[in-house]
Amino acid sequence: MEGVDSTRAFLRNVKRIVIKVGTAVVTRADGRLAVGRLGALCEQIEELNYQGYEIILVASGAVGVGRQRLRYRRLVNSSFAELQKPQHELDGKACAAVGQNGLMAIYDTLFSQLDVTSAQLLVTDNDFKDPNFRKQLTETVKSLLSLKVVPIFNENDAISTRRAPYEDSSGIFWDNDSLAALLALELKADLLVLLSDVDGLYSGPPSDPKSKLIHTYVKERFEGVITFGEKSRLGRGGMTAKVKSAVCAADAGIPVIITSGLAGGNIIKVLRGERIGTLFHRDANKWVPVEHIGVRDMAVAARESSRRLQAISSKERSKILLDIADALQANEKQILAENEADVAVAQQAGYEKSLISRLELKSEKISSLANAIRVLANMKDPIGHVLKRTELADGLVLEKTASPLGVLLIIFESRPEALVQIASLAIRSGNGLLLKGGKEAKRSNTILHKVVTSAIPQSVGEKLIGLVTSREEIPELLKLDEMIDLVIPRGSNELVSQIKASTKIPVLGHADGICHVYVDKSANIEMAKQIVLDAKTDYPAACNAMETLIVHKDLMQSGALNELIMELKIKGVDIYGGEKVSSLLNVPEAQSFRHEYSSLACTVVLVEDVYAAIDHIHRHGSEHTDCIVAEDSEVAEVFLHLVNSASVFRNASTRFSDGFRFGLGAEVGISTSRIHARGPVGVEGLLTTRWIARGNGQIVNGDKGVVYTHKDLTQKA
Repeated sequence: MEGVDSTRAFLRNVKRIVIKVGTAVVTRADGRLAVGRLGALCEQIEELNYQGYEIILVASGAVGVGRQRLRYRRLVNSSFAELQKPQHELDGKACAAVGQNGLMAIYDTLFSQLDVTSAQLLVTDNDFKDPNFRKQLTETVKSLLSLKVVPIFNENDAISTRRAPYEDSSGIFWDNDSLAALLALELKADLLVLLSDVDGLYSGPPSDPKSKLIHTYVKERFEGVITFGEKSRLGRGGMTAKVKSAVCAADAGIPVIITSGLAGGNIIKVLRGERIGTLFHRDANKWVPVEHIGVRDMAVAARESSRRLQAISSKERSKILLDIADALQANEKQILAENEADVAVAQQAGYEKSLISRLELKSEKISSLANAIRVLANMKDPIGHVLKRTELADGLVLEKTASPLGVLLIIFESRPEALVQIASLAIRSGNGLLLKGGKEAKRSNTILHKVVTSAIPQSVGEKLIGLVTSREEIPELLKLDEMIDLVIPRGSNELVSQIKASTKIPVLGHADGICHVYVDKSANIEMAKQIVLDAKTDYPAACNAMETLIVHKDLMQSGALNELIMELKIKGVDIYGGEKVSSLLNVPEAQSFRHEYSSLACTVVLVEDVYAAIDHIHRHGSEHTDCIVAEDSEVAEVFLHLVNSASVFRNASTRFSDGFRFGLGAEVGISTSRIHARGPVGVEGLLTTRWIARGNGQIVNGDKGVVYTHKDLTQKA
């Protein structure tokens, strides 16, 4: 049947149904009874009764009806002078007493017109504390249902011991939603239907256009996540109370559906299996496919798994890394096959050569990754490492220790090997991880994620590392500032800038990799040739590749500049120049000094001296990695101390700016930030600190009872 939801197949076996009618369903906006809706409800119940269903009704609205009647009574019985005085709110229990009588009279009249008999049963919270009452209740309802009578329940608010119908939510049940759930359990119902004034449970307030109807409630996914709107305009709890009651009933084995009581025939549609309203079922988590689980759930799972990872021994964490390294090499053929498929698609789509170069994996790269992970596994465990140890007072010792950040979100483009590097660093540092790779590496990322997580033991959980596959989920991820502790974007300037502007979560990364090599007049030219060629041509697409060659003016006159340019051209490098170089060497003029080619191209600039070179770097660089080639130590030291980049080298290629080459094992990225971590970010950059104190009963007491020693014990730690 069209519209039938396969997850509601259990409805075929439903016979006994508890239906709770919300106050907003049976009343109009002015508080008066909506007789038309009540009539339509009774007609549905009559049809179900005829079909053999056993219907138990939990009615709301008595207090509202009573309030309307008592306001009218107070109006006609008051003098004009009395009406000029402030009017006190009517007693809720009195309203309940009057309203219950009127509400039941209307139900009786409507059901009588349909040749259906109804019965009124008023209960209080205290009644259910008596086992004899509960036994008698079951027998009475069983007898009524056998005679096709519809029992109508309501809380007897008029004599309830709660302070007032709207104020007290203590006890066995606290409103008619929880009463309905309790009755469903007591009377062994097959289904509980909670009728509301909205279509079901939404991901946010129903009035918000961005809110979506949730067809199946998965507790593990939605608990604590949904933003509720205002409570019912007349009733006690609104949707919050309904969800709480529905979850309780579903956990106990009673399926629950929250749906609109304003739309005609919804109860009958529910029983036909149509996909309306929100279903609560204890097996719901088995019905919802894994890919439908949201990114927040992934973040929660990653945090929980990271705590288990931190709880195991250092040796066990190292073993996970070694197992990942072995798994990479064992699955090399499958990894390369998936990567080749990604590369073929990228080539057909006309991607730039620099991107395809970053995308491509080779056997040597797999081996290099595995070896890097083994290096990481054999490093000293950073978790809990004591950074500083201080005796505050006699017998009171304070330690500053290294601690995992929590959950990391890494968004990267093109390079699938980044997934492996980042995952291994997250495990070494005890962090949970969410990864979002570029679509061009989808197949490569999927197989690498599978290989890596397959090596994580069940005691930790493979959800330690989550792979986000949809670009549309990135904005939602960036809103999870209470669940994600650090975002590290690896990719284009546009990507990094966009992420920084879109989140409250701290962002670690660099927007550009504009690296310079300055060749001083004192440089060994043969050494300079080797460094310049390596910095530009070893891997032109890398963020640590040279983009601008700065040359001292004297090397123009000596011919060394021409030698450098000739070497670059032989290697196929396109040369662009500043205004002066362009005219002198007859090369195209660079459109901008702040340009990241990421290919076999570079800009060449002439300067007066080292200070001019430093000034150029500060004005046009990205504070990533910069190098000086010089034999004059005084000049070199000026450069090393004044260039304010994350990495500054003398007589060494910029390509050394890399986590593996720095001995960090791997890197999650290179940071040009000035806070937390700078340069290649390895394990240490993924840690924070916490303070642990051990005492034997010390108290502050206004600092009267403490003699502070503040003795540094770090060397003894």
